[in-house]
Amino acid sequence: MSETLSRREFLKIAGVAGAAVGMGAGLGGLLAACGEEEEATTTTAGATTTTAGATTTTAGATTTTAGATTTTAGATTTSVSAEPEVGREIKLGFVAPLTGPLASFGVPDTYCVDRWKEAIGEGMVLGDGMKHPISITIQDSQSDSNRAAQVAGDLINNTGIDLMMVASTPDTVKPTVDQCEANSTPCVSTDCPWQTYMGDAFPTGYKWSYHVFFGGEDWMEVNVKCYDQISTNKTVGYMLPNDADGNYYREVYPGFLEKNGYKPVDGGAYQNGTEDYSSIISLFKSEAVEIITGVMIPPDFTNFWKQSIQQGFQPKVSLVGKALLFPQSVDAVGDIGNGQLTELWWHPSYPFKSSLSGESCTDLAAHFESTTGQQQTAPLLHYVVGEMAIWALQNAPDPTSKDSILSAVEKLKLDTIVGPIDFTAPLVTPLGPGNSDFAPGPGHKTKNVYDHGLGGAQWLMLGGKWKFEQVVVSNAAAPYITEMVPVKELPIA
Repeated sequence: MSETLSRREFLKIAGVAGAAVGMGAGLGGLLAACGEEEEATTTTAGATTTTAGATTTTAGATTTTAGATTTTAGATTTSVSAEPEVGREIKLGFVAPLTGPLASFGVPDTYCVDRWKEAIGEGMVLGDGMKHPISITIQDSQSDSNRAAQVAGDLINNTGIDLMMVASTPDTVKPTVDQCEANSTPCVSTDCPWQTYMGDAFPTGYKWSYHVFFGGEDWMEVNVKCYDQISTNKTVGYMLPNDADGNYYREVYPGFLEKNGYKPVDGGAYQNGTEDYSSIISLFKSEAVEIITGVMIPPDFTNFWKQSIQQGFQPKVSLVGKALLFPQSVDAVGDIGNGQLTELWWHPSYPFKSSLSGESCTDLAAHFESTTGQQQTAPLLHYVVGEMAIWALQNAPDPTSKDSILSAVEKLKLDTIVGPIDFTAPLVTPLGPGNSDFAPGPGHKTKNVYDHGLGGAQWLMLGGKWKFEQVVVSNAAAPYITEMVPVKELPIA
């Protein structure tokens, strides 16, 4: 009997059933004293004392306190302890899927918000030289693109944010970016293949939005370089749903596979949330598919893979994007998940450091595990949008002006937890006219996009602390990866 997993059951297994989380300003206000001070004058035995402001004369010595010059026996000492002037509160917004089928992304998102608030403390000195309290308001997209647009608009028009942050798949990023463009609000984003992020704005570009993430050229190159490590008949069945990611890859991926000597077999534009994949599995069996790839949400992949094994379909290689980013997704599949491949956005072994705390990737992953009790995960790279936002505020001559913040973002050049980002660097020359006609790897791909590169990894049962561990198997689009192991063929005992 086929075992089908509902979304709710999947979230229960994965331990990520979200609850809406609201994080308001909550950073503590800073009070500025103002107004005139009353002076009290007391004369005793030839001495005059002025308090709250204050001049004291005693035996020929004059002392001025609160800010203060002291003269004694002809010597003068000046000390200054002035604090920066306090500016108005700066408001940051963050749209994230805290509930729904994409709720796995909400776990690293809420962790990142906590770390950004920790770095901000009670306020920061920004580009105008004033110390500003900074609040972060996170809104739940509920894993729905329409809801993402709604809450993004609410953050802009009702909360009055100065700068937007967003991550967690095109379903969250694209509608949020569209709202920021429509409402003239600076936005920094990640976790959306850059071609999907750009959409119809390619190649002209956006005005208000800037993005850091890999592109289709990286993902496809990593796929093929992983397939090449296993002896197969080179027939690839691909699972691409009817959504932004799936529709983009359906246009460009078949031709890429054919150019590299592989035969593509399209599983069809199924709907996210499909629970029965029998017809697709039958198609793949009839076409002698030995390689599986695709971009699937976590519960969909769980159902597809379990049904594949139950129906006697056992590929030699499987690399599925999005779903297999999370250890919980592989845990939900069980032992038959051993050997699954995934694109590797970010990993504790990457040689980068946080611009906010100085932590290495290893440090950040270890802190996440110790704080949340959950295994580190590639979407921890969402931390980068906080790094970008804070840098922009620190470098905007007027952080209360959206135009000034945008000007800073346009000049952003920063070493981050995902590597160097430089929007001032020359644009990478495309190899052809299409938006996927770029060489894979890091670089400034369009005015609004900096590509941080992409690796490949395999989930293996290694008998350690966690049931499955990620091992790095490809640096096809990430030259900074220096240590790898070969891909293992499925099934793995």
